[in-house]
Amino acid sequence: MRYLMLVLTDPTLTDAEEPPLTIEQWVDEAYGSGRASTGDRLRPAAEEKTIRRRKGAVIVSDGPFSEAHELIGGFDVLECDNLEDAVELASRHPMATAGTIVLRPAWPLDL
Repeated sequence: MRYLMLVLTDPTLTDAEEPPLTIEQWVDEAYGSGRASTGDRLRPAAEEKTIRRRKGAVIVSDGPFSEAHELIGGFDVLECDNLEDAVELASRHPMATAGTIVLRPAWPLDL
């Protein structure tokens, strides 16, 4: 099953524990085992654009739309047998201790 793993940064967190792996070790494990297929860091939220179409007009705004203190810092696409496997892999990512990891199952289009 395919999962989108969002890596959220939390600049307010001051007492993060030591992660179980470095990012290099996590990438080697996740991508080396074939359980991750693509991913990347994202540019800072200050470079973000929010796009909406309303009544035929395209509205483009600068920066993040939400008022959350956590910001999306990166993503990975995981290919795991089940949710438990995806959770185990995601929990080993260094940002699980210094931020937040969000897993979202993919919902393939039936085209």
